[in-house]
Amino acid sequence: MTLVKNPSAIRLAVIGCTSGNGHPYSWSAMFNGYDRDLMTRECPFAGIPAYLNKEPAETLTIPGAEVTHICCVGAGGFTAEHVALCSRIPHVVANPSDVIGQVDAVIIATDIGSEHVERARPFVEAGLPVFVDKPMVDNTADLRVFQDWVAAGKPIMSSSCMRYAKEFMPYRLSTRELGALRFVSITTPKSWERYGIHALEGIYPILGPGFVSVRNTGTAERNVVHLKHRSGVDAVVVASADMYGSFGCLQLCGTAGHAQVAFADSFYSFKTQLEAFIGYLRTGVRPFPFEETVELMKLVIAGIRSRDEGGRDVAIETP
Repeated sequence: MTLVKNPSAIRLAVIGCTSGNGHPYSWSAMFNGYDRDLMTRECPFAGIPAYLNKEPAETLTIPGAEVTHICCVGAGGFTAEHVALCSRIPHVVANPSDVIGQVDAVIIATDIGSEHVERARPFVEAGLPVFVDKPMVDNTADLRVFQDWVAAGKPIMSSSCMRYAKEFMPYRLSTRELGALRFVSITTPKSWERYGIHALEGIYPILGPGFVSVRNTGTAERNVVHLKHRSGVDAVVVASADMYGSFGCLQLCGTAGHAQVAFADSFYSFKTQLEAFIGYLRTGVRPFPFEETVELMKLVIAGIRSRDEGGRDVAIETP
């Protein structure tokens, strides 16, 4: 059952901004198109026009949905007015709650998990469907709030774009040619708190649910995280602050073979992620169970706790 009044003309609001996160520019452009000259000259995230400019006009945008409102509350270093000019958004509002009654759904385009409960609250309480950028949370108390909301029937979705990385697709479908997997690794730059979820959600659709423990023997700048899976697979995620040249390097090692592949197409994964949310709005059917997001958040939280507590093993509680 559809979650919006008019599934063929969905009105979206993009809310929030955080340092180093250009999603308000890029995600809005994937719905509205963009001013190519202005985006190329003035977008503070050079990578965004670099990949947008490669896309043919006929495949750039997601049909039947538009970002009609934007509010950039947060310490992102850019303004809603500038995003609106670059990504052709007709309405700029000063307060996030001003979009209530004007849009069909909200995208919270920020990546600091500790902020997301309060950013989402007014929209959840107003009954609006909400997409929350990764990670949804970074602490247990906030995870419980989102779980309670979803249990009460509130339409909330969160994911990393790495769930949709096309480079990883063959191994999400099958790893049979590799035999039984024994070891998996994946890398990411930036912090575990903000980018660990990218790496985790890159491997999660391959291994599936069933992580049993997490041990982070690294530091805040260089996280080295060992995860154990009930299938017997050992996984290692490395989140190192300045490792920008090694985002999404995936290694799969099995009893009959191995594979190495690197994430490359940001546009494809972002657009597919957003299309999944639009599909959810149109059908009311989740693209994947919310329980997967809950388990992933438990892994993020356990990685923080293990590091802060001297690198101890943290067990993952299962329902």
